[in-house]
Amino acid sequence: MSLVYHIIIGFLILVALPAIAFRMVFDSDFKAIILQRLDGYKVLEPLNDCLWIHAASVGEVRMAKILISALKAKGETRPIALSTFTSTGFEQAKKEGLGYVFRMPVDFPLWLNPVFDHLSPSLLIIIEAEMWPSLLSECKRREIPVLLVNGRITQKSTDRYKILFFLFNWIAENVSFFSMRTQKDADRLLSLGVDPSKISIDGNIKFDGLISTSDILSGKEKESNWVVFGSTRPGDEGPVMEAIVRLYEKYPKFRFAIAPRHIERLREVKELIKSYGIAFQLHSEQDNPNNSSLILLDCLGELNGYYAKACLAFVGGGFNPRFGGQNIIEPASYGLPVVFGKHMSNFEEEARLLIDSGGGVQINSPGELYNALDQLLADREECRNRGEKARETVVRNRGAVEKTIKLINRLAN
Repeated sequence: MSLVYHIIIGFLILVALPAIAFRMVFDSDFKAIILQRLDGYKVLEPLNDCLWIHAASVGEVRMAKILISALKAKGETRPIALSTFTSTGFEQAKKEGLGYVFRMPVDFPLWLNPVFDHLSPSLLIIIEAEMWPSLLSECKRREIPVLLVNGRITQKSTDRYKILFFLFNWIAENVSFFSMRTQKDADRLLSLGVDPSKISIDGNIKFDGLISTSDILSGKEKESNWVVFGSTRPGDEGPVMEAIVRLYEKYPKFRFAIAPRHIERLREVKELIKSYGIAFQLHSEQDNPNNSSLILLDCLGELNGYYAKACLAFVGGGFNPRFGGQNIIEPASYGLPVVFGKHMSNFEEEARLLIDSGGGVQINSPGELYNALDQLLADREECRNRGEKARETVVRNRGAVEKTIKLINRLAN
């Protein structure tokens, strides 16, 4: 299977090579991205016996930060390298000051082998679902254990893997252990034939990123008038703007913030906001943060600062099954009631826990967004109570990091 995969990938690389080379000549930004992906690891000093963590994008990088901080607090002395797949994940990792950070190269031995030689890892830790076949195959060949942490697998992916069972079996046999978030995730792995002795249910690391109560209170006004629309995806901003227009008419002293999940969509979102005739400011261009009733976040890493001073949050990605929701734990950890859509396949357990506790409000369609927000803003006591229930839900579900560290020590020593 390994030979077949590498032949296919090698062929695709050869086919794409002329177009890539041509674009590199005329697009300096694209050239920089390609070189960063192929040679980015070279900026690191050669390591030995390191822990290598791979995180796909911004969300996984934040979990990596939680894990790295906990490892160091426990006295971990081995160097910890962090690779990311997306450019936004890479920028977030650098911003967080996570040390040995680089972009993951193409999943092909020609570029992966030098990385292995440079890092000399004692363990590869994959966050959530980043199971690259060649990467895992090379770990197996070099006898480097692989630990999947905070593992999740949707029903859609499970059904797809059942069709491509030969591919999944090859990938899964190269993973030493699966630390899954929930029983449902574990059951889906079992249905795919993974050995039960290689699976444990250890919870969600995101819950361990909870900030302290003092941090929450210090970031908020005595009576907050901020409503935050976080991690919006295509199709979210229209209903969000409809809700903001109506809410502003009813609550003129309230202020709103919109944070698109991907900064690349900023121009598109700006044009949409302008079409509603509402004045707004970019976060990066605020001369006085009290001058505008609507802020559009155009920088990475600023969303939590808005959650910290808000009274209510909507999290995007749940109106379209293609997206499967976004991180609803972050606003919940700041003591906010969280409104979200019905398509939460990537955050099933988090949605269930918040709904059951009363800290989450799930709506079935974009048309219900205004009413859901209005009901909470009209009853501030109910809004605060639901926010506290959301925060308590996060507190009750902490502990995944401790279990994960035990697995790391077991496999890497």
